[in-house]
Amino acid sequence: MLDSKPIHIVHIVYAFATGGLENGVVNIINRLPEEKYRHTIVCVTNHDDNFFARIVSNNTRIVDLHKPAGNGISWLFNCWKLLRKLKPDICHSRNLSALEAQLPAFLARVPYRIHGEHGWDVNDLRGCNKKYQLLRRLFKPFIHQYVALSKEAVIYLTENIKVKAANIHHICNGVDVDKFTPNKNRALLPACFANDDSLIFGTVGRLAQVKNQTLLVAAFITLWQQHSNLQEKLRLVIIGDGILLPQLKEMVASASAEHVVWFAGRRDNVAQLMQQLDVFILPSLAEGVSNTLLEAMASGLPYIATNVGGNADLVLPQHAQSHIVGVGDEQQLAKAMSQYLNAQEQLVADSDLVRIHCQKNFSLAGMVDNYHQLYQKKNNQRK
Repeated sequence: MLDSKPIHIVHIVYAFATGGLENGVVNIINRLPEEKYRHTIVCVTNHDDNFFARIVSNNTRIVDLHKPAGNGISWLFNCWKLLRKLKPDICHSRNLSALEAQLPAFLARVPYRIHGEHGWDVNDLRGCNKKYQLLRRLFKPFIHQYVALSKEAVIYLTENIKVKAANIHHICNGVDVDKFTPNKNRALLPACFANDDSLIFGTVGRLAQVKNQTLLVAAFITLWQQHSNLQEKLRLVIIGDGILLPQLKEMVASASAEHVVWFAGRRDNVAQLMQQLDVFILPSLAEGVSNTLLEAMASGLPYIATNVGGNADLVLPQHAQSHIVGVGDEQQLAKAMSQYLNAQEQLVADSDLVRIHCQKNFSLAGMVDNYHQLYQKKNNQRK
């Protein structure tokens, strides 16, 4: 007989502030049936009140464990005491930084324990760190089920961590296809920056080494210099801020391309600005499953991305060979971008196909339903 009371899930994250993983937690909580669940978000460190305010459900609380910097373990004892008090039905930790919480969850006899692998640690971009692999193997006995966002993560868990395939659920991120839609309005761009017939490449994200926007700028400049007849048509938009900004600006200035590259900075209207792009580029060194890519697809933007994480999982099947490029390969990226030069009909057709592909395969509703089915397995789990 199924439980009639709401299932209590404790979501354990390192921190709760702006980020793709955290935004996924918000979407899951807001869209799961409120009468069937209640939630506690446990932060290993702390949270941002403004970000927590994005949760509109009335069945959620948040607790900070205030772990100090360093390798202290006192927070694990505090986590155990909290879980003993809460008596949740499910403990769902996410990423390596919260993995250790599975030990206090086991000791507190939480009956159903799930761990999600959302992407690589910044110090382990391709999952090769032997220490981290050992840590994952050590904690494997405490975990009933795994969530892997990308096929790459599924392979990693089965081959490197030796998790049984039956215990891994491949659940890709989803996107709100009603919020992110095609809507061209070039008036949102700087005056005289782009015309209606301009071909605008662009990206969104923090300007950091792992996001590798230097590759995109280098490839765009190569393309722009090689096609002098199209220099008044080609444009590049980079939305975001970070430590790479001075280097990127220097690259653009050295090529005398300041008038065709716009550094938009950190913006509140990212969704609207993204809609003005024609082709989205993600040149990262590592990814999990990029929410930004999904948002670009929902906005009708064909994308070109490096072959890391879940980037190739999302692409249109017919784009698998032409739109996924090698990590750090400037010439291959420039060649992939060149497909859309003087190809307006192809751009329009691909825009429609990408949007439909996203609606069918990566909707937010579909993602939430997958998590709902996973959480409902709790009722069949032996306690």
